Amino acid sequence: MEPSAIIAAVLSVVNTSRLIVHLFQNQMQRNRARRQRKLREDMNSERGTDLSQSTGPRPVEIMVAMGHVDPVERRFWARETSTDWWDRIVLQVWDESQWLRNFRMRKGTFLELCELLSPALKRQDTLMRAALTIQKRVAIALWKLATPDSYRSVANQFGVGKSTVGVAVMQVAHAIVDLLLSKVVTLGDVQVIIDGFSTMGFPNCGGAIDGTHIPILGPDHQSSQYINRKGYFSMVLQALVDHKGRFTNINVGWPGKVHDARVFKNSGLFRRLQEGVYFPDRKITVGDVEMPIVILGDPAYPLMPWLMKPYTGALDTEKELFNYRLCRMVVECAFGRLKGRWRSLLIRSDLSQTNIPIVIAACCVLHNLCESKGETFMAGWEVEANRLAADYAQPDTRAIRKSQRDALRIREALKASFQSERGNQ
Repeated sequence: MEPSAIIAAVLSVVNTSRLIVHLFQNQMQRNRARRQRKLREDMNSERGTDLSQSTGPRPVEIMVAMGHVDPVERRFWARETSTDWWDRIVLQVWDESQWLRNFRMRKGTFLELCELLSPALKRQDTLMRAALTIQKRVAIALWKLATPDSYRSVANQFGVGKSTVGVAVMQVAHAIVDLLLSKVVTLGDVQVIIDGFSTMGFPNCGGAIDGTHIPILGPDHQSSQYINRKGYFSMVLQALVDHKGRFTNINVGWPGKVHDARVFKNSGLFRRLQEGVYFPDRKITVGDVEMPIVILGDPAYPLMPWLMKPYTGALDTEKELFNYRLCRMVVECAFGRLKGRWRSLLIRSDLSQTNIPIVIAACCVLHNLCESKGETFMAGWEVEANRLAADYAQPDTRAIRKSQRDALRIREALKASFQSERGNQ
């Protein structure tokens, strides 16, 4: 076929299409006018109309199918977007139990958190798009931290891009650490803590310490240093907790291969305890021995005048009683509640080595916030946490047997004191 003939054929098709579109548009206008006229007539005659009896597709539907007309009536059939889900459902309809299950806190606590973080999270709109609200960014971050969901899943939930989820998580985590860490993860009233541990059975105690491993993906550099004794990549979180299981001091970032005792001895907490400046100088007398405020640790930690740990090896009745009174379970429960709320800590984090400690620290702050606000810890969370944790068992601690003479004397005096109290009951 000659080029001129091809061009003529194309022009003919185009003109025909334009004619069809024009005819459909005219027909649509006539039909609309006819329907309006019919409606007025029906209203005047007080007769109803059953639209379900009409047959055949409307002209606008045909034109949409042909791709000639922008479906201006889409708002009537389009499904609600995820943005609508957040704005209209979560913020306006959800009750407290739904907020608690999905964001690990009630709506009031959530709004208070947003207000506290607002100085760091304020963003200005640009010519291209409006910035996400502070509330939505905080909600995205909490959702991601509270679930093992993928970035894509969270993005679909909130109607944003996958990369937006990652940005929101780190923005919120940095804001939490920058604005709240020093205010929320703090020692507080030492005497209240001492009284709390005394009620639990151990005198002059200012906290319990332990470490836990957070699974991560193998880093690009020095990856072998992050393989713990259970054979998976991890990062260590060391925490000191009070009698209620709230974190009073944290240290995070050490590779999983490093022993808990080494992490502890290289921490600022160890230096301050060794120098006697972390706690007030409040000693008590046990038997004929002076005892400062102490912390409690497991066998992995060194026995110090200010750190008591359980007896190991063959145990007689007195040693068993001492170990029973050593209130270390409080820190293990704190880790359980931390990971039960923020389940992202139970799966391998794909964040960079510099970002992982920020997120872990932010979760510790959120844990304290929820505990101080009396947020309910739901029973099902522990079950789910145990299921996820089964894939990443915590490494066994190895005892460090070096100890100081003064520390041994204090522990022996405490052991005798506990036995004496038992005999007097």
